[in-house]
Amino acid sequence: MEEKSPIVPDVAVKGIATGLCMMAFFNLLWAGIAYGGLKTTNWWFLMIVFPALSIVFVINAVKLFGMAKYYPKLTSEADLAEEKRMGKWFGIIFGAEGLGIFIGINVVINLGYPQLTIPVLALVVGLHFFPLAKVFKRTIDYYLASWSTIIAILSIVLTLNKTFTENGMLAFTGVGIAIATSGYGIYMLLSGRALPKIAAN
Repeated sequence: MEEKSPIVPDVAVKGIATGLCMMAFFNLLWAGIAYGGLKTTNWWFLMIVFPALSIVFVINAVKLFGMAKYYPKLTSEADLAEEKRMGKWFGIIFGAEGLGIFIGINVVINLGYPQLTIPVLALVVGLHFFPLAKVFKRTIDYYLASWSTIIAILSIVLTLNKTFTENGMLAFTGVGIAIATSGYGIYMLLSGRALPKIAAN
C-alpha cells in the first residue's frame, strides 16, 4: 500500500512566505551595516549579492502568498492548538529578543563601549535562534544560531582588543550575519519550491 504524503496546510505556505519577507528585510539591514564598513574599500561591490537575494526572496514570497489559497486550511483541533502554541512562543521569543537588544545596547553604552552596539545586536539575534529551533523543530536554526553567535563574539573580542577598526567591525559583523540571513532565506526558498510536489503527491 502506498503511503500518503502529509497534507500541507495553507498556514505552512504563508509561514514560508512570511519568513522569506523577513529574511529579505534583515538581509538588506545587515548588508547595509556591512556596506558602512566597506564603502571606502574596493570590496563594497560584494554587497550587491545580498540585495539581489532579497529581491529573489520577495518575488518568491509573493508567489507563495498567491499559492496559499489552493492549500487546505487547518481544521483539526490538534493542528489548530499546535499552530496557536507556536504563534504564542514565537511572540514571546520575538519580544524577548527586542528586550535583549534594548538591555544589551544600553549596557555597552553605559559601560563606555558604544562601538559594541552592532556586535551586541548580532549576539542577541544569534541567541534568539536557539529557542526558535526548539519551537519550530528545525535543525537549521541551531546552525544559524551557532554561526551568528560565533560571529558576534568574535566581533566583540576583536573590537575590544583593537584588532578591528570601526569599519572592520561593521564589515565583519554585517557580512557574517547577512550570510546567516541569506542561508535561512535560501532554505525557505527551497522549502517553498518543494511544496507543489508535496501537495501533488
